Amino acid sequence: MARSTHIVTNQPPPLSGHDVFATDRALAAAVDRHTAPGLLDEVRGELSALGRTCGSAQAQEWGAQAEQNPPRLRTHDRYGHRVDEVDFHPAWHRLLGKGVSAGLTAAWGRPAGHVRRAAAFVLWTQVDAGNCCPLSMTHAAVPALRTDPGLAAVWEPRLTSMVYDRGLRPAARKAGVLFGMGMTEKQGGSDVRANTTSARPLAEDGTYELTGHKWFCSAPMSDGFLVLAQATEGLTCFLVPRVLEDGTRNVFLLQRLKDKLGNRSNASGEVEFDGTWARRVGEEGRGVRTIIDMVAATRLDCVLGSAGLMRQAVAQAVHHCTHREAFGGKLADQPLMRNVLADLALESEAATTLGLRLAAACDDGGEQERALLRIAVPAAKYWVTKRCTPVTVEAAECLGGNGYVEESGMPRLVRESPLNSIWEGAGNVQALDVLRALQREPHSLNAYLQEVGRARGADHRLDGAIKNLLTELADLDGVEGRARRLAERLALVLQGSLLVRFAPPGVADAFCASRLGGDGGAAFGTLPSSLDLAAVLERARPTS
Repeated sequence: MARSTHIVTNQPPPLSGHDVFATDRALAAAVDRHTAPGLLDEVRGELSALGRTCGSAQAQEWGAQAEQNPPRLRTHDRYGHRVDEVDFHPAWHRLLGKGVSAGLTAAWGRPAGHVRRAAAFVLWTQVDAGNCCPLSMTHAAVPALRTDPGLAAVWEPRLTSMVYDRGLRPAARKAGVLFGMGMTEKQGGSDVRANTTSARPLAEDGTYELTGHKWFCSAPMSDGFLVLAQATEGLTCFLVPRVLEDGTRNVFLLQRLKDKLGNRSNASGEVEFDGTWARRVGEEGRGVRTIIDMVAATRLDCVLGSAGLMRQAVAQAVHHCTHREAFGGKLADQPLMRNVLADLALESEAATTLGLRLAAACDDGGEQERALLRIAVPAAKYWVTKRCTPVTVEAAECLGGNGYVEESGMPRLVRESPLNSIWEGAGNVQALDVLRALQREPHSLNAYLQEVGRARGADHRLDGAIKNLLTELADLDGVEGRARRLAERLALVLQGSLLVRFAPPGVADAFCASRLGGDGGAAFGTLPSSLDLAAVLERARPTS
């Protein structure tokens, strides 16, 4: 029998056993908004099924197990033969299988494919962000391979399959495959044009032999990889299969796995190519152009992944404070804590709303929407991923000392939070990409201004922010030094315009006051007291 001093009181119950999709009002509303009425019941049912899985104690346990048992590199077998394999905990394979079967690699051929997948990505990130990396790379490989219809015909049906077929075998003998990517080299980093990996043509047309070293190779257990290497005509994109058609292993020498701050369930490695067989994708010398759509897709996933992490952090904080009592009442009812939670909820909803709007643009595919994506994706990637770390840290603080303990799950969110800002081009890369879009593709700015213009006249603070943005855009002297400021303003104005149009009035009012109107501080919990914070907080509550 427990001693009286060990009776547990005033602790919240676990946040499990609920539908993570249905209780995320901002996400559910965005899906409704961007899905055709005839598809809506199907999409809602699909996402609610995944939401119940995400909210289950079983899936949450798998996520914890995968994080606590990181992958191990096995370079040789017991006899000394080189095998270059990565061993994962069984929980990793269960998670990856669920992710594939939920359609996280199947967006390209389904109605409303990008919106339903984007929502699923936000949900699944909350269980384990690590397994979302190979899911993202596999999804993003499709547009790059479509530059070569022959390659696409072979690989795309397997890339978009909803069957997780683990084990290294020739692609022709698999029901589904996963892809990784290898662009970064130690001497170049984000400057991929400095890559030194060389590609020597072989006798068969379109085939090459690669020699070089990749400093970061994402998801090295995958069936195939898109990599960049220097061919005769310059930097070129190549497909590197792990297993060749005759069943032999390609030369893919894993040197080590990275010991990362977060994302520990996922493997990231250094790989050596030494006479590695590869197939060219696209034209020689056009590697960046070939792979650019893959990069855009993974950058959007960085936005969605950060939105998922923020939502989980806010959900945990709101849940804890709803059940925890202090100073004579529930924490969530205390004016100052309500201010903090509402402020966090605003950041989370703005990120989700923006991410789903960009996914809807991918589904549309029209010229206007493609132009919007060209400027909005790097701006969103810059800003939303930057906001993820302060949100998760503040949310952990809402749990007090409990939030600093591993069992709460908050430290895992905090460790994961900077990742999406670093991967697929860090902050300066995104800000400079925004400048390139402004300078080289003026139609992208026109598309952006038309999008935010749809909310003009609805909120004076938004109108003022649009006017100030136009003033900034009119003065391009020394603009590179202001690139971060400009990317931030572009993202905030776009978020504000979407919330004014689609969010409840209390949410839009609070966002515009604090993010666009200057009536907010540098830290969370500094919203003006005149706002309807109770309504904002109620919308963020993770249980019905």
